[in-house]
Amino acid sequence: MPHHDIVIIGSGSGNSLVTEELADRDIAVIEGGPHFGGTCLNVGCIPTKMFVLPADRAVEARSNARLGIDTRFEGADWPAIRDRIFGRIDPIAADGERYRREGEETTLYRGHARFTGPRTLVVDVDGEQVEVTADTIVVAAGAHAVIPPVIAESGVRFHTSDTIMRLPDLPARLLVVGGGFIAAEMSHVFAGLGSEVTVVVRDSRMLTSNEGLVSELFTEAAARQWDLRTRAEVTSLRQDEGGITAMLSDGSQVRADEVLVATGRAPSTPGLDCDRAGIEVGDDGSVVVDEFGRTSAEGVWALGDVSSPYMLKHVANHEARVVAHNLAHPEDLLPFDHDAVPAAVFSHPQIASVGLTSEQARAAGHDVCTHVQEYGSTAYGWAMEDTSSRCVLVGDRSTSSLLGAHLIGPEASVLIQPLIQAMALGTPLVDVARGQYWIHPALTEVVENALLGLLEHMRVAETVTESTGTPG
Repeated sequence: MPHHDIVIIGSGSGNSLVTEELADRDIAVIEGGPHFGGTCLNVGCIPTKMFVLPADRAVEARSNARLGIDTRFEGADWPAIRDRIFGRIDPIAADGERYRREGEETTLYRGHARFTGPRTLVVDVDGEQVEVTADTIVVAAGAHAVIPPVIAESGVRFHTSDTIMRLPDLPARLLVVGGGFIAAEMSHVFAGLGSEVTVVVRDSRMLTSNEGLVSELFTEAAARQWDLRTRAEVTSLRQDEGGITAMLSDGSQVRADEVLVATGRAPSTPGLDCDRAGIEVGDDGSVVVDEFGRTSAEGVWALGDVSSPYMLKHVANHEARVVAHNLAHPEDLLPFDHDAVPAAVFSHPQIASVGLTSEQARAAGHDVCTHVQEYGSTAYGWAMEDTSSRCVLVGDRSTSSLLGAHLIGPEASVLIQPLIQAMALGTPLVDVARGQYWIHPALTEVVENALLGLLEHMRVAETVTESTGTPG
């Protein structure tokens, strides 16, 4: 029976736990999925954004008339785009697997793992059940796509984000089921490159977890680009020689050549048999951890999508760094830092956010103050002829602090960084806005002006409070 100092379940961010500080430990990595390297590298952040870029260029080529430029989109070579992307990614995944398999630092078990007792696992390696024990186990098994039963049981071919990017050809018609970030990004990719895209959303808006105005603006933009069906669900699917027919709850139907199911992701704890190891699992299927990454079972830790409240690669990387430190320095444990966690949606338009929405801030009891800044109020916004992009800031009047920032428009994921930094470092807003130069006429003036606008609202509120003696 093999025994190791540390066993890591998952080869995504968990793979980065093999650090110099743990070089003297006997470490094993277990990976049961089809690709080595985790979601981000193989089916998530990296390939999706590599598809988004050519889609952005294609959309731009169609829309330059507003600038007085005559450009056209004349089609996409889907196989060339796909092969360029995975021709770079697949060798990286293969090299990473080879390094863990052949390297002196680690042992690789290529198969599905499940707990059979405290710090004891059985791994199915090529049909052989290998029992493995360890002093320490780190669960970093990631997450998986959730499939509605009506689709899973239909017998009709469908795709998730795990498979849709490896299609042999660009589908003429694509049905996207879901209204979250995967649906938003993949709809942009396929519509941008030439597919006729229909999106079916259960709610009245897409991206409903975002700031209300941002969600509304994105939904309006989506309806202009795609066939958007809101307040609808797929009730049945059937397939024939002509393609796939989806019946919807509103009585309408959709014809498609391919179906993408993007209805959410869930922690990959099913099949791990965590209960046999004494590992507590929450109602949502996530492994329960404390602020240091420890589970309810002695010697078992967890990180990333399988346990984190944020299914984001940059968060999983942070948690991996923390857990690696804690394994090397058990006498000096560091906690996770989940303050000012940002996220972005790389669709058209692009979205970025950090902190609370105005709705969340009010529910939390803050004295909420908001300011909305249009891209088009700046010189570079004029240059772009922008009429729809916004920066929404959420602050607390009583503390003059920034609670949240939400952008929708070009380069949102880049423009938001000064606001993330302000929240993470606790920098006074007046120092962020006036304590540095902002290049004129760069697009970053949207952020500068948004901060000045929020500060003005706060100043006016303070003046009203002082003069009336009542809350502003």
